[in-house]
Amino acid sequence: MCGRYSLTTETDVITERFVGQSTSEAWLPARGARYNVAPSQPVWAVVHGEEPRIVALHWGLIPSWAKDKAIGTRMINARSEGIAEKPSFRRAIRTRRCLVLADGFYEWKQEASFRVPHYIRLKSREPFGFAGLWESWSSSSGETIQSCTIITTAANAFLKQIHHRMPVILPREAEAHWLNPAVDDLHNVLPLLQPYPADDVEGFPVTTVVNAPHNDVPACMEPAVSSGGVMQSSL
Repeated sequence: MCGRYSLTTETDVITERFVGQSTSEAWLPARGARYNVAPSQPVWAVVHGEEPRIVALHWGLIPSWAKDKAIGTRMINARSEGIAEKPSFRRAIRTRRCLVLADGFYEWKQEASFRVPHYIRLKSREPFGFAGLWESWSSSSGETIQSCTIITTAANAFLKQIHHRMPVILPREAEAHWLNPAVDDLHNVLPLLQPYPADDVEGFPVTTVVNAPHNDVPACMEPAVSSGGVMQSSL
């Protein structure tokens, strides 16, 4: 699964990398480094209308037909297997695909009676986009929420040492195809939902600072050393 991630890359680098000069006006002033993005929080994603743009979405997809927005707490991830048949995702996979922006993510490895958090990133240290889906939901009282989910798949050979699932990281050359609203044939979409190449990722244990969602600080990403089973900061 993917339950925490980071986005610390400079705003201008993100903007140029994913949308050039076209983006939401809210992006630049609101954007700050995030070291521990957690479910139910606003996240930055690229969606495609007339042109790609960066928008803020609520992490935890709320299907348009949902009666209660609380369903979003159970929709932070969508398994790639059978995604086109699942009521919560089968519409979005055809018409509302997005890239959830990140530059690293966390997974927890079970070690005896405790779980050790690990930070995973590309060896290139470049930002990337998780394959995501988004929806727009409106309540009977007129409240509107745009929300998203991150798609997961089986772990690659590197991640299998830590966890059996991983988020789908789209290769840069596949991003435009994934976002293109004109591509609605799932035979041209579903094959993109593959594990990212193991040789292109790296990771290391970090301290349990990251375990608490309110800890959105650089220490979440610090490499850790083990002492008697407790992960401690190496810095």
